Amino acid sequence: MTSVNWSDFGHMAPELWLGAAFIVLVVVDLLLPNGSGRRLTVGLIGGLTLVSLLGALVLVGVGMAELEDKGVVSLFGDSYRIDGFSSVVKLLLLSGTAIVALLGLGEAGSDEAIQEKGEYFYLLLPAAIGAMMMASSGSLVTLYVGIELLSITSYVLVGLRRRSYASAEAAFKYVVTGGISSAFILFGMSYLYGVTGSIQLAEIGAALPQAVAEFEALVYVGFGCLLAGLAVKIAAAPFHAWAPDVYQGAPGAIASFLAVVSKGAALALTFRLMYTTTLFGGSWMAPDVRDDLFFALLLLAAVSMLAGSLAALRQLNARRLLALSGVANAGYLLVPIGLYITSTHSNNAAELLFYLTAYMMMTLGAFAVLSAVSRSSGHEELKAFSGMYYRSPWLAVAMLVFIVSLAGLPISAGFFGKLFILLGAAGAKSYWVVAVMVLSSVISYYFYFGIARQMLMRSGGPLEAGSERIPTGVPIAVVIWVCAAGTIVLGLFPGLLMDGVDAVFSFSRDFRP
Repeated sequence: MTSVNWSDFGHMAPELWLGAAFIVLVVVDLLLPNGSGRRLTVGLIGGLTLVSLLGALVLVGVGMAELEDKGVVSLFGDSYRIDGFSSVVKLLLLSGTAIVALLGLGEAGSDEAIQEKGEYFYLLLPAAIGAMMMASSGSLVTLYVGIELLSITSYVLVGLRRRSYASAEAAFKYVVTGGISSAFILFGMSYLYGVTGSIQLAEIGAALPQAVAEFEALVYVGFGCLLAGLAVKIAAAPFHAWAPDVYQGAPGAIASFLAVVSKGAALALTFRLMYTTTLFGGSWMAPDVRDDLFFALLLLAAVSMLAGSLAALRQLNARRLLALSGVANAGYLLVPIGLYITSTHSNNAAELLFYLTAYMMMTLGAFAVLSAVSRSSGHEELKAFSGMYYRSPWLAVAMLVFIVSLAGLPISAGFFGKLFILLGAAGAKSYWVVAVMVLSSVISYYFYFGIARQMLMRSGGPLEAGSERIPTGVPIAVVIWVCAAGTIVLGLFPGLLMDGVDAVFSFSRDFRP
């Protein structure tokens, strides 16, 4: 049995910090008087949640500085790994969660359907811990614990609007699909453990050649069930049917959390799982199985890109449109994982992390604008954006930035993200993937610019009825402009992030045992 010392817990300072903050916030919420005002609850607990997340960000940054001297830190018998890949992913996930908490500060107080204001914020902390565990998992056990911690808290967050029938329906659908996903993941794990005799990802990879020789069909079943379960978490087609309903019924900030943080954690987990086991684990002795599994990921990516883009063409609800946009973007994000490393292509991690960062900025910003627009108009249909340029020109400009980036037009963060992935696919000679990416992007122009058409070419001028300025509030305004600035900076200086990822990440160090 592996011994545990205090230094091990020091390396897990961000996760422990968030755990302690969660307990403190639960106690604070219980101690608040029953008659305490909405503003006090939202301001106090929301502010403390935001401070806790920022503190965890600082601790992750300190840990990354220590990694330069120590290299990979392996904890609990290699069940938990602190390396360059996990550290960069944690920075992204914590940043996304902090932006979601800030967005929640602008939403929770005015949403009468949310009775428990404190839960809206402090449940984000265990969800963030689960996402961080998924990024650092080195075994099937920690992998599953992270998935369930993120999932269970997300179920509660989706159903927080207790006075809303749509929220209750969304929570029920999310619990059912999440349970099915977890069942597939557990089933796949049981097969991998059965044929390899280990729960450690590195040991599973080392045992795969012999397992393929003796139980090839069972290896396919194990990985197939695992990938199907993770595809539900990523909202990749054809496992995406839950996403539009859940995003529409959940509170706005929670929908953005599912779109960015939950999806990002599942993608990071898929990346680590596939590269630790089937690429660097000795599977060169079973190249057919390796190629089939990575091809399955590319096929999943292609179906997601096309299904998400085509389904969004006839969508009139803005929240559901963003959900289907997330399905298409899940496909783009799966491409770097499915390409694996070849002699002509080795920038998989940088491509994934760059586009995940761009996707986080433009999606969270779009959700923030939608929050302001829907609160002003009372609905979330696309016609709520009518004449927005004439009423709130700067808000319309910010939304245009996000739309241009989501569509992948030059010069934007989304353009360079898609370009890097497309060039990587071309370098790996997966030309059919390049064709699907281009086709999906062209299709997406129609529905993305449907929003622009509403803002710029529809009624709602300054002299018309119902054309008053759209209020945002300070927290939502901060989210919008932080995301807009991040999207613009990534579009103008894409090399900053790509060089930064290359400086802290190495396949040979982070993924080899």
